[in-house]
Amino acid sequence: MIEISHLTKRYGNHTAVSDLNFTIESGKIYGFLGPNGAGKSTTMNIMTGCLSATEGQVTIDGYDIFADAEKAKKLIGYLPEQPPLYPDMTPREYLIFVAKAKGVAKPDIDKQLEYVTGVTGIEDVQNRLIKQLSKGYRQRVGLAQALLGEPQVIILDEPTVGLDPLQIIEIRDLITKLGKDHTVILSSHILSEVRAVCDAILIISHGKLVASDTPENLEKLFAGTATLQLTVKASLKEVEAALEKVDGITSLASVPAPDMPGAQQVTIESSGGDDLSEKVFFAFSDIRKPIVRMALSRASLEEIFLELTTKDTDDAPPDDTPVMAEVGGMVMADLSFGDETIEEVPHESDI
Repeated sequence: MIEISHLTKRYGNHTAVSDLNFTIESGKIYGFLGPNGAGKSTTMNIMTGCLSATEGQVTIDGYDIFADAEKAKKLIGYLPEQPPLYPDMTPREYLIFVAKAKGVAKPDIDKQLEYVTGVTGIEDVQNRLIKQLSKGYRQRVGLAQALLGEPQVIILDEPTVGLDPLQIIEIRDLITKLGKDHTVILSSHILSEVRAVCDAILIISHGKLVASDTPENLEKLFAGTATLQLTVKASLKEVEAALEKVDGITSLASVPAPDMPGAQQVTIESSGGDDLSEKVFFAFSDIRKPIVRMALSRASLEEIFLELTTKDTDDAPPDDTPVMAEVGGMVMADLSFGDETIEEVPHESDI
């Protein structure tokens, strides 16, 4: 769907992106992660044609975003971090204006408005002034404008920033719904949000891709040691006898359970992040000793993010070194300028 080839972006003597290549496939929700100033917004602005590149090529479904800008941009719906709204318009007036700006045929405008207001849930507020709407509804109006023109790709930059927990859940559900009909690229600092809705995750740091995989594979890959904690109604000798034949255990500790007389609180560690839950379950089943509680813990996405983005720049792999397992051939890099955020000039295609 999106192909980036040998993309380079320089700011003066600083090279923010160097010979970047990646592919994004259709029909998935992708999450962009990176620390503040990592260049996620700049990345999206390049992909949408709002920011030029020094070198390289970006194509959307075969159309060059720079050489065939009009055709390529029709395939993209973009919601910047600050939705490009006009507060003195009503949502309906604003969406009609955006539809015309995007070149939607006049006979199709009403049909598209009905669709985007319905899918974003703003039918009941479409005739109120935008400035009178809550932030959650303004964000929905921003999403509605991104959907006009029936784009194949939806790019969302921090769509839930500043929203309350209920609004975050509503927008998250909406993104999941959009992912059924569109390719969605989502930038967010809320890792639980990315974990919940994204099929694949890209983590960028120090201008380089440091991780690219599914959330589950990332957690497994970085797990290192998996810890299995359980409470079992058995004596210490029975615990040791049951587990002595279980392969993969690197550490075993057992103490009397403080809240359950006659039970043991057992902690088992395994190398390589292996999940021994099933083996342990059957080991105690064989001696007819019930497991009351069992929980497996591995490295969380938050821990993975911190580990990957707090490494020193010198630890980053060279540009020609493959980093982890790719998803659909994707590669992503940071487009930051040091610790500063590059101020982008709003483009008319943002509306």
